[in-house]
Amino acid sequence: MSGCGFCRIIAGEAPATKIFEDDILMAFLDIRPITRGHTLVIPKWHASDLDDLNPALGAQLFAFGHRLAKAMRRSDLRADGANLLINDGKAAFQTVHHVHLHVVPRQQGDTLNFAKGFVLRRPHERESTAAAIRAGLDRLADEEKAV
Repeated sequence: MSGCGFCRIIAGEAPATKIFEDDILMAFLDIRPITRGHTLVIPKWHASDLDDLNPALGAQLFAFGHRLAKAMRRSDLRADGANLLINDGKAAFQTVHHVHLHVVPRQQGDTLNFAKGFVLRRPHERESTAAAIRAGLDRLADEEKAV
């Protein structure tokens, strides 16, 4: 879909700080993050909302979001948890009409900073943040190999 900003990112026509990419999904930092490490996970096939999304693809989207949240706990972001959220449709405040899963790292006691981040939504050190999350994914993969 040529008018879709996320489809443009997938096509390499728009910039993004990528965390992960395979043939099915892409994950990149949100340009207006609520917290440091706020990442979006998108399917590479355009689906405007959940009605358009193949359920099996939705399962893969969430499975990777789950993995990413675990990686954030193992990263230098030192997340204690994460919010995983999909805004489905205009009524749910979806602003980019391409299904996307928000993975927002959280820390114990961060309620005030979270609320402040929700209002300000300013980028954090993008490259070092992306590198930290990628390192967390690597640590998670190493843990899984050791088991």
